[in-house]
Amino acid sequence: MSTIELAGVTKAWGGTVAVDDVSFTVEEGSFVVLLGPSGCGKSTTLRMIAGLETVSAGRVLIAGRDVTDSPPSERNISMVFQSYALFPHLDVAENIVFGLRVRKTPAAERAKRLARVAETVGLSELLGRKAAQLSGGQRQRVALARAIIAENPICLMDEPLSNLDAKLRHDMRGEIRGLQQRLGMTVVYVTHDQSEAMSMADKVILLRDGRVVQAGAPDQLYERPANVFTAGFIGTPPMNLLDLADGPEGAVIVGADGRPVLDGAGEGLKLGIRPEHIEMSDAGGLAAELVWSDYLGADTIVTARIGTQTLMVRVPGRHGTARGTRASLVWAPEAVHVFEAGSGRRVDDRQAIAMAA
Repeated sequence: MSTIELAGVTKAWGGTVAVDDVSFTVEEGSFVVLLGPSGCGKSTTLRMIAGLETVSAGRVLIAGRDVTDSPPSERNISMVFQSYALFPHLDVAENIVFGLRVRKTPAAERAKRLARVAETVGLSELLGRKAAQLSGGQRQRVALARAIIAENPICLMDEPLSNLDAKLRHDMRGEIRGLQQRLGMTVVYVTHDQSEAMSMADKVILLRDGRVVQAGAPDQLYERPANVFTAGFIGTPPMNLLDLADGPEGAVIVGADGRPVLDGAGEGLKLGIRPEHIEMSDAGGLAAELVWSDYLGADTIVTARIGTQTLMVRVPGRHGTARGTRASLVWAPEAVHVFEAGSGRRVDDRQAIAMAA
């Protein structure tokens, strides 16, 4: 068993609370991502699972055993750090087997495991090279190999790809995920990059200010954000969030032409709509002014203005925009999300009105 459970875990330094009453479960063999902005407590949470930070309150359980006060050596875990933490004067082979040597694993067993792991991560031809001579991607593979060779069922990863360039990060995502699935490891992975979380995770745990904001499968956070923080953090570009007001025929977007977008009152609410769910039309939709466009190759992100509020629209291909151009924006009612402006919580009992040409 390699399940992990956090029950009401809190970490405080004096009057500063870094992690506040966090509870979640990581199922055996799953890939769980702790996601959030810098300073949200995700790395501190990972370090408490590892035993590298003490727990101020709550419990940490691994395979059903309370390890809250156990040292890291008794938790049967491996860890991959952001900095790789390799010994530059040792060759690749010695870096990989270093932990086994410290634990006095017999030489024959070390050699057997080294050959198997080096083949798995594609390092067989580099075992004699010094760590200081490796590229960033190769160093990352050495760090992964060192974690795998311990044959622990749980691997904790703290932003392992943040030092790599964009293309290599993309390639390594697939390698890490494929490796986890082949070996059946339970992985807890920390990142601030929502693209990594969405592409790799079985489950995403989104943190803010030391608390869990929402947890679930990546598509759940994308399709049904529980609050405005999730809506604004998940998605590239993030969801548009527009203030609403009361209109004579229903809720209207503040600054718009008065066309209702929601049945009933709008005061105190926000309307959410993702850029990819909006289309531009010549007429019939919600009138907007186009102010800017970012051409990205496959598509263009157009910034539009409705009154004093701006929103983004994702359109396919290249779309040149002359400042001040007028357009009509249309969307389907099922693409609309509604949130309370004050609390930020999702509202599910309101009926959207289609913005159609």
